[in-house]
Amino acid sequence: MQTSLVENPSVAQLDETLNFLRTKYSGPAPVLGVVLGSGLSGVANAIDNKIAVPYAEIPHFVRSTVAGHAGQLLFGTLEGVPVVCMQGRFHLYEGYTAKQATYPICVMKKLGCKAVIVSNAAGCLNTSWRVGDIMLIADHINLQGQNPLIGPNPRACATSPEQCARFPDMSNCYDKELRDIVTRVASSQGTNTREGVYVALSGPSYETAAEHRFLRIIGADCVGMSTVCEVIVARHIGMKVVGLSVQTNMCMPGVATCHEEVIEAGNKAGRAMVELVKASARPILASLEKN
Repeated sequence: MQTSLVENPSVAQLDETLNFLRTKYSGPAPVLGVVLGSGLSGVANAIDNKIAVPYAEIPHFVRSTVAGHAGQLLFGTLEGVPVVCMQGRFHLYEGYTAKQATYPICVMKKLGCKAVIVSNAAGCLNTSWRVGDIMLIADHINLQGQNPLIGPNPRACATSPEQCARFPDMSNCYDKELRDIVTRVASSQGTNTREGVYVALSGPSYETAAEHRFLRIIGADCVGMSTVCEVIVARHIGMKVVGLSVQTNMCMPGVATCHEEVIEAGNKAGRAMVELVKASARPILASLEKN
């Protein structure tokens, strides 16, 4: 079943999805959502007491069609923190609308999540960085041509109408306090993280050399085909966001890119990502409870 192409998710749709998920999972309500991108599914292996629910079974979820995306929702705990994890996301280039692609974020909110960790594989535009580097997303540029907030307001998944401002502020869309937590965790692990700007295009074709030059000029450090719509919705409904981007290929003149290369590089960086997300879960929860 698919969500409406025009309207926001309705109360009835969300209730149907949640009622179905409660027949599959009866553990503690998740407080942290996790979205895993291409080649980064290793984080899912760190979740304890896992219960997996294929997207194809979930009412109003569309299906993930991308190689490297398992296409299932995982419930369990990460270092003792109740989580719900998207093992594979939905993209605009699969033919889905921004509202369909971000429906799971609304479901995470209704399940009880206060924050979400989004991750992706990205092409590296910053020539001083290297393949395998992990970038904390400080900001993004949306060049996908869609915004999931177009349409009626507010959203049924919000706790209150006041959360869903018609013109939401995005100046701290990747929460500074949570970024600082992840940076400290990475430093304690000896993991060198970058911080920069992620730019999203619609895909599925990779960028031209001229587009790479343009993206550098406008201030982007890496480029991908996801994430920004999810973040817009998360912030609109009151969820804090942390973004992690693994640099899987260098965007250099004369250097070809293929999807298999992206997945391979993401898998190689997987161990560091797993340890970073695991070790960050409890400090993030402590910050959420304090606030």
